[in-house]
Amino acid sequence: MDLDAVAPPTRSRSQGWRRLFAGNRVIWVMATVAIVALVAGLGLGQLIVSPGQAAADADAPAGGLITVPIENRQLANDVTMRGDATYADSVEVSIETGELAGAPIVTGQVPEVAAIFDTASIALEVTGRPVIVLPGDLPVYRTLRVGVSGPDVLQFKQGLNAAGIDAGALDSDVFDAQTASAVTALYAKVGYPAPTGGTDVTTAVSGAEAGVTSAQASVDSANGALTTVQGTASNVDVVEQGNLVRSAERALALARTEGTPNEIADAEESVTLAVARQAQALAPRDASAEIAAVTAAKAELTRANETLSDARDGALAYLPAGEVLYLPGLPRRVDEISVKRGSSITGPVMRVSGATLVISGSATASDAALLEVGAPAVLAMPDGDQPATISSILPTEPASGAASSSAATSGRFTVLFAPDALTDEQIQAVQGSNVRVRIPVSSTEGDVLAVPLAALTAGPGGESRVEFVPGDDGAETVLVEVTTGLAAEGFVEITAVDGSLGVGDLVVVGR
Repeated sequence: MDLDAVAPPTRSRSQGWRRLFAGNRVIWVMATVAIVALVAGLGLGQLIVSPGQAAADADAPAGGLITVPIENRQLANDVTMRGDATYADSVEVSIETGELAGAPIVTGQVPEVAAIFDTASIALEVTGRPVIVLPGDLPVYRTLRVGVSGPDVLQFKQGLNAAGIDAGALDSDVFDAQTASAVTALYAKVGYPAPTGGTDVTTAVSGAEAGVTSAQASVDSANGALTTVQGTASNVDVVEQGNLVRSAERALALARTEGTPNEIADAEESVTLAVARQAQALAPRDASAEIAAVTAAKAELTRANETLSDARDGALAYLPAGEVLYLPGLPRRVDEISVKRGSSITGPVMRVSGATLVISGSATASDAALLEVGAPAVLAMPDGDQPATISSILPTEPASGAASSSAATSGRFTVLFAPDALTDEQIQAVQGSNVRVRIPVSSTEGDVLAVPLAALTAGPGGESRVEFVPGDDGAETVLVEVTTGLAAEGFVEITAVDGSLGVGDLVVVGR
């Protein structure tokens, strides 16, 4: 066999492999590195263990005591709730304008939002006249002037008294001259002229005064005529008539002595005539006509005086229905204005509320039972804690239209809090917001020994105990009987019966 014939194919294959390797050297190197990395990763994966796996594979630790030190701290039980900061008793305000002759135009004194109304404040100026704020619940329904009476008069007099103005007896519901004088004082206080009748009333008073003068003159004239008629006879008349009678009697006596029967009869008739004339001359006259004239004149004078009194009453100050606004619970704060200067009043003019900011919270019946009016509270204000006082605790009313108390309102109470004096900045910051309220209901007097509730155990007689660890190694524990006090915030106040426990001593809370 010719070896030379066989050799060439073998060399050709060897050269082919060399050429293949030489042309793809980079690929071969990368493949080799990848294989080495794979093998290394598999090996390291067998050696590296995660902390979680290591913890799972580890054996459980040996059992032991869980201890905590006795603390010296103050304990307090609190009721905590959320409360809305609002101004209470918001109401719409309307003004009586029915008696105005023209359109009710706002001409001034328009308050700003947050303005405060108190007794004798000016709510608005309408057609140049003030609307004066007074305390009261009864709405305005008529003008008050001398002679009227009723509960509205009584309310007005009480309002004047609140403004420091004497309106007369506060138990009288009659608007009299003293009340009218008080009206003048009220308007002087607010800087406006008091309402009166004007020129027409002045003319009426003058006419009534003239009528009284004329009627008085008629009475005087009638009385004079009556006096003349009813006057007694003068001394001259009495003497004259007496002389005539006596002269006739003397003539009769002479005729009886010297005269004839006819002369005697004539003398007797003369005496009779003289006596009759004397009686007629000295008798009182009929004064019935004069008396009737005097009666009529006096009646006319009475009517004239009544007319004058009415006219003068009409000239006194009065209170127009549209110039007073009664608001209960003064002072009041203006929340919203519905009118402006120059506008016409067609409905409510503003909304007002109580002037004092209140915090309104809701409490369950069990929490409400722990609270009492006047108790202190703490408000979590934006700038820090602010003291407050519970002002009211009332059952929550069901929503309007509900047939009965629902589950949402049944057993709940509305608690109102009155903050201590707040600055304007604090009021603006908290108004309309929701704040956290904390009400302390019980607390220890200063710091006391306290342990977690879990440290307490019960003895065979029901006594309370703690398990005390006297040594550092925790090998031994001692059961110590204790008396307990206030429990709050997960802790309980304790006192060792034998006085053996103190701050920092370890007690067992678990194993």
